[in-house]
Amino acid sequence: MLSLRRGVVVDTDPLTVRVDDEARPAWADASLVGSIAEGDEVIVNTEALDLGLGSGGFDIVHANLSRGLEGDQPNAGGHVMKLNYTSLQHSVEPVETPLADEGDGVSSALSAPVLVLPLHGHLAPAAWAAASASPGLRVGYVQTAGGALPGSLSKDVAELRERGLLAGHIAAAPAYGAEHEAISTLGALEAAAGRLEWDAILCGPGPGILGSGTEYGHGGIVALENAHAALALRLPTLLSPRISSSDPRQRQRGLSHHTATVLDLLLGSVRVPVPEVELAGWPTGDRGTDPVDLPSVLDALHEVCDDRHDVIVERVDLDGYTATGLPARTMGRTLEEDPLFFAAALAAGAALAAAAGTRD
Repeated sequence: MLSLRRGVVVDTDPLTVRVDDEARPAWADASLVGSIAEGDEVIVNTEALDLGLGSGGFDIVHANLSRGLEGDQPNAGGHVMKLNYTSLQHSVEPVETPLADEGDGVSSALSAPVLVLPLHGHLAPAAWAAASASPGLRVGYVQTAGGALPGSLSKDVAELRERGLLAGHIAAAPAYGAEHEAISTLGALEAAAGRLEWDAILCGPGPGILGSGTEYGHGGIVALENAHAALALRLPTLLSPRISSSDPRQRQRGLSHHTATVLDLLLGSVRVPVPEVELAGWPTGDRGTDPVDLPSVLDALHEVCDDRHDVIVERVDLDGYTATGLPARTMGRTLEEDPLFFAAALAAGAALAAAAGTRD
């Protein structure tokens, strides 16, 4: 059952709701529940905060009893539902449109390369690196399953759009609430490369990746599905590897088991960008962990890729990215503490720009 409690909004910046005698951090999706003001009586879902989750550890407003029950008119002409058959279902206009040509099949005109992201933390550095390598490149983001579903939750997306580093944002079911809504990831990629005319596509989960500690039961496995969707459309497909200098979890240090599993299971070939070996002045171990040797990471990648995937090396500019003020923290670790995590995403963004520049 849902863990629903009544509360009163005591602050809106940041949003704080008093439940009984406790002031609790909260988040509200205005696109679903409307505006929130101090003093409003609300119903909040308390499950994540009650469980003490580090990611998503806040209450979520389920309904605003003071002002949210009038509701606006349904979307004109909308017939496709997101969050369908739940109490939060709502209609959207899908970005997917009928193919212009007759018959079925994949349009041969689609050519935008797709960079599959392992988690949301790669989005900002990859987008910045792509823009730096190819100014004016129209790079957009397709948000998929694997992490947070609301398109409005990511501060990274909002900042990247404001800076002009993202050309657009599509929420592919079950994700919702972006500038464009897609019924499927395949449909989102087809629309991005076709109707929206993006030059390149970043594709991956929203913030707050899921995990169970098992080989397949984690949000990172969505990279397998996303890569298969891109390959099915015959789009040039790259996979940004998750690597870490100092993650305290052994399975995530060096080459993440998430990336290794996806590369092993892929039914087609992808390109895997990696940062250059020389990262002068940047430590590769911290917080009492043994240093991670980047050549050993490359060895692990080459072993799992074998002859099936292409490992390509790209130069990265960690100092340049640091100076931008864009997000530079992952799982509580700063860029200085975990440079390999960000270097991998920067290499992937640069490779995406190169792939877009070599399209037929």
